[in-house]
Formats: sequence, C-alpha cells, structure tokens
Amino acid sequence: MTKRYEYKFERIGEGMLGVKKSAKTGYQDVIREHAMQGWRLVQIFAPGIGAYGMTKYFEMIFEREK
Repeated sequence: MTKRYEYKFERIGEGMLGVKKSAKTGYQDVIREHAMQGWRLVQIFAPGIGAYGMTKYFEMIFEREK
C-alpha cells in the first residue's frame, strides 16, 4: 500500500520591507505547535523579494501522513 501525505503551507513574518522581527524568533513556536498536531517540518522557504533582495516572509512547509 502506498503512503499518502497531506501538506500545509504556513506563511509568517510578512513585512513591508523584510521579515518582521517577531517571526525571526517566533518560528520555533509555530513549528512546535504543528508538531503537536502531527505535522512534520519539511522545509522553510525564504524568497528574496523584499527591499534590497531581503526576505519578505518565511514560508514553512509541513507534511503528515493521511
């Protein structure tokens, strides 16, 4: 039987020029909360689209078995 997964995308820290300071330390709490619900962190993606190529937000990708 093939395992099936579901994915959840959580965007945090979206600021005007760059990532909000609260997201730089608060992401750990977000990961812990999701882990308690059975989600596993797959990746944190931080595109450089803000001012001066700075990251504007963090996109966290979680997965869990269906």
